[in-house]
Amino acid sequence: QVQLVESGGGLVQPGGSLRLSCVASGSIFSDNVMGWYRQAPGKQRELVAVITNSGRANYADSVKGRFTISRDNAKNTVYLQMNSLEPEDTAVYYCKCSDVIRSSWGQGTQVTVSS
Repeated sequence: QVQLVESGGGLVQPGGSLRLSCVASGSIFSDNVMGWYRQAPGKQRELVAVITNSGRANYADSVKGRFTISRDNAKNTVYLQMNSLEPEDTAVYYCKCSDVIRSSWGQGTQVTVSS
């Protein structure tokens, strides 16, 4: 079993920045994909960015050029640097870890972009 704990969410003004972190613990397979998803009120959960254990990353079109995903395999941690935040980025952000046999989710962290 894999446990994921997110942190770093909060309230920020439009144009501001936040950095989310997600620490994984438990029975972690070295070959995994970690990622960030988000869910806004009344909307479905959507992919924000994912990164393989070798560092290959993919982004949703809506965040390309503004968000950067990275990971520290030694610390079992994935990060999401969010710049130029917009009100439309307001959502609960979830961390996900996927390997060959399962997917695990964190509890989520709220990001609110508002003036």
